[in-house]
Amino acid sequence: MRECTAMAEVKVLPLACRAQLYSWGKLGLNSEVAQLLLHSATQSNIDPDTPYAELWMGAHPKADSGILLDRIPDQTLGSWIQKNPQSLGSKVRERFNGKLPFLFKVLSVRTALSIQAHPDLDLAVRLHAQFPEHYPDDNHKPEMAIALTPFTGLCGFRPVSEILDFLSEVPELLALVGPDSVQALKSGLSDLDQTGSALKFCFSSMMRSRPDLVQTQLQALVHRASEGKVPLDSLLLKLHSQFPGDIGCFCIYFLNLVELQPGDAMFLRANEIHAYLYGDCIECMACSDNTVRAGLTPKFLDVETLCEMLDYSPSPAQSKLFPCRRDDQDDHVTLYDPPIDDFSVIRIQVPLEVKCYTVSALDSGSILLVVSGSAHCPEHDDITLRRGSVFFLSANHSLRLEVTSSIELYRACCLL
Repeated sequence: MRECTAMAEVKVLPLACRAQLYSWGKLGLNSEVAQLLLHSATQSNIDPDTPYAELWMGAHPKADSGILLDRIPDQTLGSWIQKNPQSLGSKVRERFNGKLPFLFKVLSVRTALSIQAHPDLDLAVRLHAQFPEHYPDDNHKPEMAIALTPFTGLCGFRPVSEILDFLSEVPELLALVGPDSVQALKSGLSDLDQTGSALKFCFSSMMRSRPDLVQTQLQALVHRASEGKVPLDSLLLKLHSQFPGDIGCFCIYFLNLVELQPGDAMFLRANEIHAYLYGDCIECMACSDNTVRAGLTPKFLDVETLCEMLDYSPSPAQSKLFPCRRDDQDDHVTLYDPPIDDFSVIRIQVPLEVKCYTVSALDSGSILLVVSGSAHCPEHDDITLRRGSVFFLSANHSLRLEVTSSIELYRACCLL
């Protein structure tokens, strides 16, 4: 009983988090993921030829974070929360059945991460029941990306006028889409009720093109791009060099190209098409590993599901930037609060001249990542914050810091 009571009193858990070595990740110390692992001292050797793609922070069974406390040996965050559900906070515990509802990540992207979308809850349940080997969770997966370095991605469908311009300038694209699809799209310009269905018809026609036709038209397009004679030639050539002959190369003419600067964010709703292209970012999502892919990847492709599930609402690239806001009570805090229950992200930036700072208590368990700087925790002798440190902070518990160098943290939580 004494051991259980002592364990229950622990409110701050330093975590050991696992890297995912996907082929698209940045290599060696070019990767922010690798840099964070090295500085946190949870990994002493970084292989220069290994792609350090993702750092997973959370309780997903694929990579449940370990707890770095001698008094709590051989436990993971998931098992700890199961034994201490009060650490989630009362609202979160009730809303999400005693489970941590979000998965926190760092991504370091070297090559494109597939033309993809994430299912809503109903579709996730169906896909998991039918194809659990491809869709391992029965949960939806809205997600947010916050740039740590200049970050580039594709997100959502362009305005129809832009797509039509590309169809007139790129005959190879027109050959895949077909004149009937283009006519339907033009008709949609004058009838907003038809826009979504016309765009779906147009995009789906391209994605379902015969492989031999895709190869022939892409080869011709790449040849002209090498001579600077097509729109978006640099991006096309880059993607083709990574995925030769892939239908996803044509998607750049349908999807918005979005460029984020550090601190900028994108929020990706369920069924929103996207692809990350390059850079490092913080990512937070509902606790799920479900992704429907249709191009720019060697992984399982599910073109039919993707084409049927997508939100075909066109909008300009600027609309894909998700607004953040400063906290009225704390000018060191920036809040990224998407319109879902599963997660929010808080950015905390504390300069050196602020010697003491308190991370506020929330009625939510949260995960904190230190991306730069350092601090001591005077109330926790065994805890020091430095670049790469990751912690779970129990609900309704604050954390007092003595800042030793200007520090920047990201905090994932639920703000119900």
